[in-house]
Amino acid sequence: MELYFLGTGAGMPSRKRNVTSVALNLMPERGTFWLFDAGEGTQHQMLCSPLKPGRMEFVFVTHLHGDHLYGLPGMLSSRSYQGGESPLTVFGPPGIKRYLDMTLEISDTHLIYDILVREIEEEGVVFEDDQFTVTALRLEHRIESFGYRVAERDIPGALDSARLSRDGVPPGPVYARLKRGETVTLPDGRVINGADYVSAPAKGRTVAIFGDTRPCPGELELARGCDVIVHEATFKHDRLDKAVAYYHTTAAQAAELALKAGAGSLILSHLSSRYQDEQVHELLEEARAIFPQSHVAEDFWSFPIPRST
Repeated sequence: MELYFLGTGAGMPSRKRNVTSVALNLMPERGTFWLFDAGEGTQHQMLCSPLKPGRMEFVFVTHLHGDHLYGLPGMLSSRSYQGGESPLTVFGPPGIKRYLDMTLEISDTHLIYDILVREIEEEGVVFEDDQFTVTALRLEHRIESFGYRVAERDIPGALDSARLSRDGVPPGPVYARLKRGETVTLPDGRVINGADYVSAPAKGRTVAIFGDTRPCPGELELARGCDVIVHEATFKHDRLDKAVAYYHTTAAQAAELALKAGAGSLILSHLSSRYQDEQVHELLEEARAIFPQSHVAEDFWSFPIPRST
């Protein structure tokens, strides 16, 4: 599991940053990746990345501002020409279906794969299977904006077959029972407890990815205890008045959230184009003064999310 940043700018592209899009690369876990937002030019960025459109499983749109979704119709169209035949699901606020239906119809675009659009009417779990749960909560922006929390399920512990063999327990159906933690009576009369031969479960990882927002209760709920938070930092704190007026967050406020949430790492993205070169380092320093495990995303930068040991 890793985060791969295709666009890290806010509002409009700059020479060094395209507008917002980040992928959650789950190739080792499920052979796919999930995309969060698709600002204009996302498919161009993807051409310069290791991501293959045919492997895209889900798209999660945080809100319907152009710098977060203008690249979506073109990317969906190109996916048909780039080996994308598997179904694709798009999650987003009400209006996302009308936007896609209209743009694809007017442009006479025909997809060779099935697409399902799920508009989020109510907060809560929007996707769940035996590997992951995705929760969406409303944030505080000029239009409806969501944050997403991706929680991986714990991985069951491994059975120590080598130790069982040393203890004279031959392989067979009994191994499956022991792996489930059952107590088993062997043919020689010994009673063994499967829990003694199974390692501790590997804790699942959690990631929170936010749309545009001012500080609000929903983001703390999404961020609590996460391994990684991806949060907008449109302004430095010396422009707090602008952040408040335009429903955005400063680097310092994002760091305060990460600290309060007990997060593992914070990644700042969605940076205003006014911040270039050394000014980007100032954003990072502002955040690290509050939350030392802060980073600033760059286009084509990846951040692996290891399992806790």
